Amino acid sequence: MNVNHVATVRQSRQSTSPDPVHAALQAELAGADGITMQLREDRRHIQDHDIERFAHSCQTKLGLQIEATDAMREVALRIMPRDVTLVPENREELTTDGGLDIAGRLSMYTDYVASLQQAGIHTALFINPEEAQIEAAARVGAPVVELHTGRYASAESAAERSAELSRIVSCCDYAFSLGLIVNAGHGLHYDNVQSIAEIESITELTIGHSLIARALYWGLPTAVSKMKRMMVEARHR
Repeated sequence: MNVNHVATVRQSRQSTSPDPVHAALQAELAGADGITMQLREDRRHIQDHDIERFAHSCQTKLGLQIEATDAMREVALRIMPRDVTLVPENREELTTDGGLDIAGRLSMYTDYVASLQQAGIHTALFINPEEAQIEAAARVGAPVVELHTGRYASAESAAERSAELSRIVSCCDYAFSLGLIVNAGHGLHYDNVQSIAEIESITELTIGHSLIARALYWGLPTAVSKMKRMMVEARHR
């Protein structure tokens, strides 16, 4: 579960609540297998102290999403989360929009991934479901790719959604054939998650906004447990 949007509400009033660390602990108790926090350069939602506090109290695992900069690497090496996912960052965007261009910056990502891997941090690359980017991710030495599911989630017709799903399935199979661990996320919600969750080569899904939105009505524990149940049911149907 990604708890960024809890921090977004807090930062809108520069307050101390709602606390994303409290939300993360609730989510763990409700069945979340891990907590994701994205630290942005402008600190628009998650703050350094959120990551530091959760790192000392988490019962599952902490996944940190960062841009591949020297400053963010310093944060990762100081906090030492179990997982780091490298994501693109645009100061004008509301949320991460699209994947990294690994193929266009092979040397830089090779060095960056190596620096995290050597420190014992499991490193993933957030990329679009494209074979060229998957192949590039394997070349730079990243053990994990997280496939961007945004185009699938925002498809305006059943035909478009089906085509995007087929592309994701094909790319999952290709990544798996290269020995990569495959994760996925972005835009997934209660009405579209099961088609992604049933893809056997996917290990993990990252979901945030839809959980927080539904928690406004159901409460966070119920929102998390319902999503978890839907994902497990999809994998076994």
